[in-house]
Amino acid sequence: MKNIAVLVSGGGTNLQALIDAQGRGELINGRITAVISSTPSAYALERAKAAGIPGYVAARKDYPSSQAMTAALVDKLKGLDIDLVVLAGFMVILTGEMVRAFPNAILNVHPALIPSFAGPGCYGLHVHEKALEYGVKLSGATVHFVSEECDGGPIVSQKAVEVLPDDTPEVLQRRIMEQCEWQLLPQAVSLFCQDRLKVEGRTVRVLEHPECGRRNAE
Repeated sequence: MKNIAVLVSGGGTNLQALIDAQGRGELINGRITAVISSTPSAYALERAKAAGIPGYVAARKDYPSSQAMTAALVDKLKGLDIDLVVLAGFMVILTGEMVRAFPNAILNVHPALIPSFAGPGCYGLHVHEKALEYGVKLSGATVHFVSEECDGGPIVSQKAVEVLPDDTPEVLQRRIMEQCEWQLLPQAVSLFCQDRLKVEGRTVRVLEHPECGRRNAE
């Protein structure tokens, strides 16, 4: 059984999707054992408490630098014996120490079809504002492994939705959350916990059987 830590900063809707999936038995061979928030007042911590999951706070203001915060987070995650780190609306940029401590073991969900509308400055509603300004007909969400390049890690899964003529950033955001993010993220987490994700350069292959992953790792 793999231990999962979910890093959050706000309301925790993607965390709730993971909690609900866990309750349905869909996080095969995985369990959420920690929720860590960069914001002490984040509602995500209430979601964790309601689900009986230990919650922790790692506020950026409590550390002299991003590197110091990252080092503290790595120590905390290692101390909790975490196997998979999930960034679910975590609004703090972590330094390379995190990726090096958890290579190909950090998943992020991004509310666009990477490489479109990704990278520095593309977060939250800004992503959907940019998509509408550009006039795209499709948008969606991407789950990817985290690398030292912002939104640049290997892509695990993507799903698209239609952009409608009367969409506002808020309406498009909600559609992408409901139809893409809340489905893709639990699926990707479950595949990781089953050892069914194999990274080959920039490509992520989904293995048919978990034992294939173990053989390929040997």
